[in-house]
Amino acid sequence: MDKLSLLGIALGLAAIVGGHVLEHGLISALFQPTAFLIVAGGTLGAILLQTPAQRFLRGVKLLKWVFVPPVMEDRQQINLIVQWSLRARREGLLALENALPQIRDPFLHKGLQLLVDGASPEHLREVMEVEISTYEEEMRQSARIWDSAGGYSPTIGILGAVLGLIQTMTKLTEPKQLGAGIAVAFVATIYGVGFANLIYLPIANKLKTLIARQVSAKEMLLDGLEGIAQGDNPHLIESRLESYQFRETVKPTRMSARR
Repeated sequence: MDKLSLLGIALGLAAIVGGHVLEHGLISALFQPTAFLIVAGGTLGAILLQTPAQRFLRGVKLLKWVFVPPVMEDRQQINLIVQWSLRARREGLLALENALPQIRDPFLHKGLQLLVDGASPEHLREVMEVEISTYEEEMRQSARIWDSAGGYSPTIGILGAVLGLIQTMTKLTEPKQLGAGIAVAFVATIYGVGFANLIYLPIANKLKTLIARQVSAKEMLLDGLEGIAQGDNPHLIESRLESYQFRETVKPTRMSARR
């Protein structure tokens, strides 16, 4: 569990609500179901319109990464690659075939299968780089729904404010009902801007960092598999792979570097 993410959300909301209370505002004034429906429903509708169903569902599933990040097992994977390297040098690449049934990671399984099949280092890298690029692009596109939500939400909030003011203008002859319309107008704006800057955009940025870390892990595995294919010394492979553990996860990704 990523406690920092929970703390961030709690602190952000507490700061806004606390500031409102310090100004002698009523907490109940911030809870307007109509405003919430306009902002949340409008934002969701815009995202659904622009996003294919499968990509949208994947983006929603990625939300759990913000609070429960994927477990990184760099050290274990490095040890595994080194073991394969030692075995390949002693018994040949075909000896690694017995390890295939034990590999659950599709990426690693495919790379090991290419090794066993006798693929050249160049062909191995070419095939696996396509896998990495495809994975990165799909994951980044899925995570982009949160970026989109951060862009649409403030605008929908303004739309909700305008609707609230229109409602208010139609009841100028009924002063008692003016307050509700004005409240919806201003609270809709708060919801739109608040959701975007406290929830949607932070989620999107955190997912980008986690995806970049996943891509880096795959690049590490590819480097190790290529080293085995080239017959590199196991200690040299281990030393090279260990350097990946110290890379900054927010480094430019493969796709962004091309742009």
